[in-house]
Amino acid sequence: MSVAPRPVGRRERNKQQKLERIMAAAGELFAEHGVDDVTTQQIAERADIGAGTLFLYARNKGELLLLVQNAAYAEALARGVAGAAGVDDELGAVLAIVRPVVECNRKQVDNGRTYLREMAFGDPDEPHHREALTIAAQTEAALADVLRRDGRTSDEDAAALAHVVSAVMFLAMAASATAAATVEEIVADVAAQVAVVLRGR
Repeated sequence: MSVAPRPVGRRERNKQQKLERIMAAAGELFAEHGVDDVTTQQIAERADIGAGTLFLYARNKGELLLLVQNAAYAEALARGVAGAAGVDDELGAVLAIVRPVVECNRKQVDNGRTYLREMAFGDPDEPHHREALTIAAQTEAALADVLRRDGRTSDEDAAALAHVVSAVMFLAMAASATAAATVEEIVADVAAQVAVVLRGR
């Protein structure tokens, strides 16, 4: 006999609604002004909550950015994985995963670069940082799945190659030298480097 799921209580619903308001407010303000030019007080006011309540969900702007961007990156990765499923060419399938992630990162360049910095150097035990690292690991796993399709590449080699591809993509998006680069330029840069790596196997 199956047990019906318990209804969500009012307190949990209120918490979820506040979280959604915070994410919406932070996402809008970060997109409009960039993370560096937005204060936590502005986010709290737009979300119609007190600043103290805001800090129950994220301790600082870096964590707020992670909270907002993690959802966007997860959605971009899902689109990339779906796109790669229909591409037979190995490099093409890799780029099918890479492109949506790069597009997500370049929607607001400063925010995208700050997100990568927070992900790389933040506290890995903090929940929003941990989620960002999980998405990065899922990206590598998706790349490894593509790279082992040929049946000749071992799981270990596919994982190592995926790590290299991920590092190339990360540096192409995060480097100061590419701050003004377009999505097409970054994808082309990643493609050129990954093509060399794949030929060298």
